Amino acid sequence: MKKYLVFGAVLSSFITFAQYGYRDGNRIGIAAGVSHCTIFTSSFDAKPGIGFAGGMSVRGNYYNDWSMIYGMQFFNSQFSLGKSSLSTRETEFSLQGVQIRLLFSYNIVEDHVSFDFGPVLQVNGKLAVNASSKTNVIKYDEVSKQAIRAEDILDVSNIGGAFYLGFSAGSKTVRAQVFYQYGFTNLFNKLNRNTDLTALNSNENFKGNLGTINGQIVFNL
Repeated sequence: MKKYLVFGAVLSSFITFAQYGYRDGNRIGIAAGVSHCTIFTSSFDAKPGIGFAGGMSVRGNYYNDWSMIYGMQFFNSQFSLGKSSLSTRETEFSLQGVQIRLLFSYNIVEDHVSFDFGPVLQVNGKLAVNASSKTNVIKYDEVSKQAIRAEDILDVSNIGGAFYLGFSAGSKTVRAQVFYQYGFTNLFNKLNRNTDLTALNSNENFKGNLGTINGQIVFNL
């Protein structure tokens, strides 16, 4: 995971300094805030959780009322999976990683309100769960009497993609932004390489797409 974070930091720094050379309307922003993450899956019962994210971006003029945003963010997303006939409570998971964004921004009110959208490259670490919860049963098949435990699904796909849609509003120096990101790639795709594991899922592939609502404050330098 560390090598992915280092790669993201280096790439973000390169983009930041490259863009900063074009002073015409460009701004470097530092952002932080909270996230509400859920996972859309038919493989497990899922509930959303509260996490956080933060990073930096460069907003630059592009053409007329359009700007472009390059950025990198670190994130820690939370969600829960469970319950089954063998477990009466959900198990909380966390997912950490880094996102690289390339967004288009339409300036509704110049320097104050914008509509932002575009693709996101996401690099994930493994799912994390409390040591005491690793053996929690998160799915149980009454017919086969087989159980899937939390520790069985930690090694998720490392690379994913998402689509970003949001608004930002404020001044040149401080902005609030609210945005939604939908992961169009399957977070659990890597699990499907393990035939022993898919056998515990009634020989069906695991499926899961992340959906995250974020609220952040951006400080422009």
